[in-house]
Amino acid sequence: MAIKIVCYGVRDTEKEFFTSLNEKFGYELVLVEELLTHDNINTAQGAQAVMLRANCVADKQNLDKMKEFGIKYVLTRTVGVNHIDVDYGDQLGFKMARVPFYSPNAVSELAVALAVGFLRNTFYMANKMRQKNFKVDDFMFAKEIRNSTIGVIGTGRIGMEAAKAFKGMGAKVLGYDIYPNDANKAILDYVSLDELLAQSDLITLHSPYIPGQNDNMINKDTIAKMKKSAIIINAARGELINPEDLLAAIKSGHIKGAALDTLQNESQIFFKDFEGRELPIKVYEELHQFYPRVIFTPHVGSYTDEAVKNMVETSYENLAEFEKSGQCKNIVSTKK
Repeated sequence: MAIKIVCYGVRDTEKEFFTSLNEKFGYELVLVEELLTHDNINTAQGAQAVMLRANCVADKQNLDKMKEFGIKYVLTRTVGVNHIDVDYGDQLGFKMARVPFYSPNAVSELAVALAVGFLRNTFYMANKMRQKNFKVDDFMFAKEIRNSTIGVIGTGRIGMEAAKAFKGMGAKVLGYDIYPNDANKAILDYVSLDELLAQSDLITLHSPYIPGQNDNMINKDTIAKMKKSAIIINAARGELINPEDLLAAIKSGHIKGAALDTLQNESQIFFKDFEGRELPIKVYEELHQFYPRVIFTPHVGSYTDEAVKNMVETSYENLAEFEKSGQCKNIVSTKK
């Protein structure tokens, strides 16, 4: 009898990947467009496994319900697992697994696209076009990328794909990582965090979020060390930036612009339509008012064909490993 998996947060564009990749596994799939919440947890009844994505709720309340329903496997098609109460999941005996990596090009391409948009002021010019204003003003003047210094914080797979792209455009690329990799030195120069902050025209974040260690690493103190008119790109985790401090720096003009693909408490904002209404988090409502100097994208860094394929296929393989041996190389547990 086929294992039944309820998959949450499945967009129409992703359904083909879920069904075609399942041909070699033969799972019974239930594809749910909505993210998992307290309100729709009953959709998991009758399944042996659930597959989550970022911003799904797998807290004590929902995990208790899953246990009651007889679910054995909690899979997430994400690298991060902060949406799952892993410790409580262990206590309840769930087998949990994640996707340790997927196409690094997906997130890096978005970061680079946003970066180039700010470096050449295209968001600003597009906004002027909407106003039918075609005058050239001083804000449109740009430093060429080959004359710019780009700072990459976090030089793993994603950060290095971004670094390669900037290097290919002729930029000087600086890197900071608590675990520097000598193999990356052909692309970038490793420096201290303070040096990177002081020298970079644009800083792009590609660090994992480690609670208690790098919360709000971009804050008033680190921003004060940045160049005036620096640009910040965050396609990593919202928890890496203190939004109040970013807002103050945008208001003062110390930061020229910021692109945010992730926010703190983003489930209150992303994947919802607030047209004609204020955002429910005041600081992001205020930041939003600084468009086009501030750009939000709704956590779509991994929303590409290759990344979705990687995430879904790895999740299917994780479940197959659990079923075969009771173990999985991508297991999520506080006990291991």
